[in-house]
Amino acid sequence: MGLLYEAKAGTPLLEAMSQAIGQALHNNAKATVLEPTGGGGFAGGGGANTGVAEDTKVGEKYFYKSTGSWGLDMLLAEYKGIKAMYDTHTIRVPTPVAVGTSDAQAFVVFEYLAMGGTRGDAAGRMGRELAQMHRHTSKNGQFGWDIDNTIGATPQPNGWQASWVEFWDEKRLGHMLKLCRREGHDFGQVERELRAKVKQILSEDGYSPAPSLLHGDLWTGNVAATGEGVPCIFDPAVYYGDREADLAMTTLFGSLAPAFYTAYMDEWPLEPGHEKRKVVYNLYHILNHIVLFGGGYRSQAQRMIDQILKM
Repeated sequence: MGLLYEAKAGTPLLEAMSQAIGQALHNNAKATVLEPTGGGGFAGGGGANTGVAEDTKVGEKYFYKSTGSWGLDMLLAEYKGIKAMYDTHTIRVPTPVAVGTSDAQAFVVFEYLAMGGTRGDAAGRMGRELAQMHRHTSKNGQFGWDIDNTIGATPQPNGWQASWVEFWDEKRLGHMLKLCRREGHDFGQVERELRAKVKQILSEDGYSPAPSLLHGDLWTGNVAATGEGVPCIFDPAVYYGDREADLAMTTLFGSLAPAFYTAYMDEWPLEPGHEKRKVVYNLYHILNHIVLFGGGYRSQAQRMIDQILKM
């Protein structure tokens, strides 16, 4: 049986998820019976519905996301992204359980994690463990990923490229500028100058990052701690790239505790020039917010572009 569980036509969503979990965990589609329940869990994104269900046979809770059939590729990519991070055995992520379809719906199931405070050294532990995850690099030594995914609800192309500079120019900055133009937000002649400047910044002084496994959407809303105080990350947009892209985004919408950055730098210090590259990497996400939410972010994007062009 493949990764994707395909329920028989007419199977209700909760029953299909029960079968998928039973098959994945027990090799028996009848081993799990889910009922909806209350409770938190980690947040959803990308337009998916989210919920928590409990296995009435053993009392185990699961967090799930569901969409129409249109969202199957998105949920499958999220499952694979979480699985890639999970397999590093470094930072905590929700254990991926099952992914599948039921009639005109798609779903993905993870373990349920009750989130609590940040007792003890959660921030410092997260910094150390994220750095350890970043030590895991692509097997082919290239940048990208073997499937496309989404950043929020925006399509994010991947594929593989040997050059980080070319990958970022084509698959990230160039792609997002194109989507902005499609939404009526054209930055005009400055785009060519911007792309040339970004290439220069990402390669100056011989900078050559390793193709690290990235979360890809690591803003503060995708970070939490379990009730035991164990740091956890979720809702990824995984690919292999410059680890600084993850670090940069943790400062874009608020920032994490100082202990996080201290611990990360102790584990794996950043190279000179990272403050300049941070602006480059965060521009991608601000442009994405223009695509998702409209022109309210255009002035912020323009300020960042102006800053980059003056570097």
